[in-house]
Amino acid sequence: MPDAAPLWATIVLPVALALAAVLTAGFDAVLSGSAERGPAGSVREAGLRATAPLREALRLLVQQPRRTTAADRLLGRLGVVLVPVAAVLAGAVLPWGFRAVSDPSVGVVWFNAMEALAWAAVWLAGWGANSALSLIGGYRFLAQGLAYELPHMFAITTAALGAESLRVGDVVAAQDGLWFAVWMPAAFVVYLLSALAMSFWGPFGHPLSRDAAGGAAAELAGVDRLVFLGGRWLLLVVTAGFSVPLFLGGGHGPLLPGWAWTLLKTAAVLALLVAGRRLLPTLRTERYMELAWMVLVPLTLLQALFVAVVVLNR
Repeated sequence: MPDAAPLWATIVLPVALALAAVLTAGFDAVLSGSAERGPAGSVREAGLRATAPLREALRLLVQQPRRTTAADRLLGRLGVVLVPVAAVLAGAVLPWGFRAVSDPSVGVVWFNAMEALAWAAVWLAGWGANSALSLIGGYRFLAQGLAYELPHMFAITTAALGAESLRVGDVVAAQDGLWFAVWMPAAFVVYLLSALAMSFWGPFGHPLSRDAAGGAAAELAGVDRLVFLGGRWLLLVVTAGFSVPLFLGGGHGPLLPGWAWTLLKTAAVLALLVAGRRLLPTLRTERYMELAWMVLVPLTLLQALFVAVVVLNR
């Protein structure tokens, strides 16, 4: 069980997650620039590409908001704000090294509940604008969520089953000597795929796709758009970071302190997801639902059965 984090960690957590989101967005911008225009010819050009997300954020800060006819502003604004809030609340149970802001006895359930809150938030943002394309984006996220949520829950439950506890600190402690990713590879891979889907990122970006003019974010502008898309990056950071205590041993590792191992592992997972999104094919929503129900759900169930047999025979 990790030590209790100091009180100031509650304030530092959102700042740290926001910084990680900015760095991840900058890394993605560099990769996108290299894919579109070739490798950067100078350090200055690479720096300009890396800071493109910050310049876009400043532009959105001064952009005028856009309103549609008969929009439900309360629900729309609530959905926009809840996306980053849900990400930060989910991050509260992330142990950095062996300390977490909060380590409740049902930390794994708390994390999944905050993901469900983000699920509802994206739909509210799409619904509140009173726009057809925005609503389509929101419903796409619901349909995508129905497909990934079950294999996602089975994946994180498998890790909890291996530790015989729903406390995140106990899951980390159970990996002292052998990471769960080694003997739960199917659950680990499914979790990473669902992390992309949770943040509607890469091949799972249907809720914001171009064919619906940006989907759930189609009518968002200015600060609303900045908060919503920033929350998306926070979701990617938090879901990637949670793979470390679940499957990669948390802060366990030689030589370096626990917090350093957590940062290194989280950075590696984020780099893998950001770079790997260009290697995965984009499936239509109904195709992904078929893959989830026919392949991923049985696969995670078999993985959970294997882990249960191992635990019972310890």
